[in-house]
Amino acid sequence: MGVSTKIHMLIEYFPILLFIVAAVLFAGGSVLLSSLMGPRRPGRVKLEPYECGIAPVGLARERFSIKFYLVAMLFIIFDIEIIFLVPWAVIYRDLGWFAFLEMGAFLLVLVLGLVYVWRKGGLEWDEPEHRAARRDRSVSQAARDLEGG
Repeated sequence: MGVSTKIHMLIEYFPILLFIVAAVLFAGGSVLLSSLMGPRRPGRVKLEPYECGIAPVGLARERFSIKFYLVAMLFIIFDIEIIFLVPWAVIYRDLGWFAFLEMGAFLLVLVLGLVYVWRKGGLEWDEPEHRAARRDRSVSQAARDLEGG
């Protein structure tokens, strides 16, 4: 492979490089221009943290329940799995019965996983009363053990 062939191959990627440079320049230029030309009228309300239109309440370091993270991860997992259905649905007639049965097995595994998580209480935000009562009893029992021990 000669030098001219390598240069010719690299030249084919020049439009991509040009696009990346233009995107970086546009993003950087937009941020720079808005910081230079934008009005600056700081006030108490403008300097408050803003999140989703909800007034901030409590401390920023407040701990979240593990249920929040569990539900978020389950949503992401099942959401990503559904993405696999879209290409299959577009061309399922061309794939035949084998692909239909394979997708049926895939969906069965998804449904079984969802049923398992549901039965284990992974989709519940609030702690059931019987679990809360059992936890409170065990905490009070542990406190009595510490006092007596």
